[in-house]
Amino acid sequence: MIALHPKYIVGNEGEQLVVLPQNEFDNIIEALEDQEDVRLYDEAKKENDGTRILFSDYLKNRESKNA
Repeated sequence: MIALHPKYIVGNEGEQLVVLPQNEFDNIIEALEDQEDVRLYDEAKKENDGTRILFSDYLKNRESKNA
């Protein structure tokens, strides 16, 4: 779990704002990116049909499409 030390500020129109130290904000962003990576992995795993190609073949195919 990420330890947070938020500071709360009330804006001019009464809205509540939250201020975090930069390192805590960075930790939140990193955790969200990790979670997105897991979601994308799980999604790709569901779509796995077992088909595989060699990386060298992939590169050749990619080069021919970009040419």
